[in-house]
This record gives sequence, structure tokens and C-alpha cells, in this order.
Amino acid sequence: MKKSIVLFCLFWSCYAIAQKDNSSFKTITDNIQAQQNFWNEGDIKGFMNYYWNSDSLKFIGSKGITYGWQKTLDNYIKNYPTKEEMGILTFKIIECTSLSASSAYVIGKWDLQKEKAVGGYYTLLWKKIDGKWVIIADHTS
Repeated sequence: MKKSIVLFCLFWSCYAIAQKDNSSFKTITDNIQAQQNFWNEGDIKGFMNYYWNSDSLKFIGSKGITYGWQKTLDNYIKNYPTKEEMGILTFKIIECTSLSASSAYVIGKWDLQKEKAVGGYYTLLWKKIDGKWVIIADHTS
């Protein structure tokens, strides 16, 4: 009987953790979809709503590492000054993995359709800060 109770408690704990992860994953995937929508509407500031608004944000790209939300925004505006330059963005999530109750990473693929199409892969580190899931590190290649 005790063994059954222990097994039930263990099962219930695993089930509760899995449900919480599923909820977090849905929020994160919804956020990524919202980012894609903002980008395709030509709204870089809306796109940036899902990045941690902090000087500690890290964006790693082909030119190295950028620190800070404002600098990341400035780079996006500089590199994509018009809606036409922004093109049409498509994200594909390959993997979403929970690291803890308040952190996860996502690996995915991005494609940007414009005059000269480009694409690559990304790894995003998401963290739940003040009740909101935000990207704290983005490595895009």
C-alpha cells in the first residue's frame, strides 16, 4: 500500500511538471508566432517586446555579440530600415526544452523571403521574469 502511494505521488508530481512545461511551451511558441507576425507587419518594436528589456540581453550574430535591448533594437532598425527590407519572416521551431520552471531554450530555423532570400538557425534562451516569458539570449546564424 505504501509503495502504491509513493508511486502515485511520484506519478502525480511528474504529471504536474509536464503540464506546467506544456503551458510554458505553449506560451513560448505563441510568443514566437507573435514575433513573426509583428515582423511581417513591419513592426520591429512589437517584435522586440519579447526580448528582455535589459542591458544584460545578449544577441549573438555573425558580427559577434551585442549587449542590451536598446542596442539590439538599434541594430534591427539599422539593418532593416523599411518593411520591404524586412521581407516576410517564417520561424520553424525544431526543439523546445525546459531547463527549469522558469527557463527554457528553443532551437529553430528562420527564413526571410525578400529580393535576396536568406535564412539560418537560432537558439533562444527564454526566462520567465516578473511573470512574463522573455528572450534573454539569442544566437542567430
